[in-house]
Amino acid sequence: MAEISLSRVSKSYGSVEVIRDVSLDIESGELVVFLGPSGSGKTTLLRMIAGLESIDKGMLTIGGVRCETLPPGKRGVAMVFQNYALYPHMTVAENMAFGLRNVGVPSDEIRARIAEAARILEIESLLDRRPSQLSGGQRQRVAIGRAIVKQPKAFLFDEPLSNLDAALRSRTRVELAELHQRLRSTMIYVTHDQVEAMTLADRIVILNDCGIEQVGTPMEVYSRPTSRFVATFVGSPAMNILPVSVSGANDAMHARLPDGSLVALRGAPVGDWSELGVRPEALTVVAEGGDTSGRASVVERLGERTLVHVRLADGTQVIAQDVGLSTVEPGSEVRLRFDSSALHLFAKDGSAWHAH
Repeated sequence: MAEISLSRVSKSYGSVEVIRDVSLDIESGELVVFLGPSGSGKTTLLRMIAGLESIDKGMLTIGGVRCETLPPGKRGVAMVFQNYALYPHMTVAENMAFGLRNVGVPSDEIRARIAEAARILEIESLLDRRPSQLSGGQRQRVAIGRAIVKQPKAFLFDEPLSNLDAALRSRTRVELAELHQRLRSTMIYVTHDQVEAMTLADRIVILNDCGIEQVGTPMEVYSRPTSRFVATFVGSPAMNILPVSVSGANDAMHARLPDGSLVALRGAPVGDWSELGVRPEALTVVAEGGDTSGRASVVERLGERTLVHVRLADGTQVIAQDVGLSTVEPGSEVRLRFDSSALHLFAKDGSAWHAH
């Protein structure tokens, strides 16, 4: 295991900047997820740590050793790719042994490492098969096994589940979480899937526009996003963002919605607030009263909860939550209540406030 430290690293392809002045410290044994939209630089940053992309500026240390100029094989990391990259003519055992043989590991030790990795991943019965005889999930386990036998300081995962179907993806995600609990190795995991990020990570690194937008635990980035981008990117469905005018002072502050309705703001500081954020679970359908009303356009019945798409009187669209056995139908009038303890305010200068 090893800590990984990035200090003001940058990367450009010609005149195109893809990573800008990024600094990040990852603790030994931590599972950190790089999360961001396509083009945010998350895979490039991972490949820079692996040594598959050069670092133009800045410093990288792995286990306290300067690594930005070391070749990939000298950095003590193992990478698991999206496409598995297994040799089709080799058995599972031969695929797992290949890299070890190339660096002169004794045969007895190779066999022992393969046996231990196969036990951890529960693939002992697959060791004599070739990749064409395996399912997608089994191939991914073999790719992970090939990384485990290297006994690296850190594991680097580049969207390893993106080629699997939804059900297998869910199962394998749980297996990866269990694997981290067993190995307690340092792991960096790249994904654009926020469910993977929220369920796997000790900390999430949100990347956007060539840099880091926020670093925090899954619930920190969900409950206290530091920017409008994080607020709308993390969470499914996304946070509702409403243009508002905020007035009042101290405990008497309120936000005026586009339809003229007022929403109380508890403890909000005076500021140049221009938008109100509320997640669907904090905007609920109520039988009477509430803060505003609108007409249901789409009703998504998800079993344990119901998501109701509502058009407010001024035409603004929001997504609210109702109980699983909701009686709301498309076209019906609904009343909505804002949870004042779970509201967010955003200013044009990028600052944010979160209710407690």
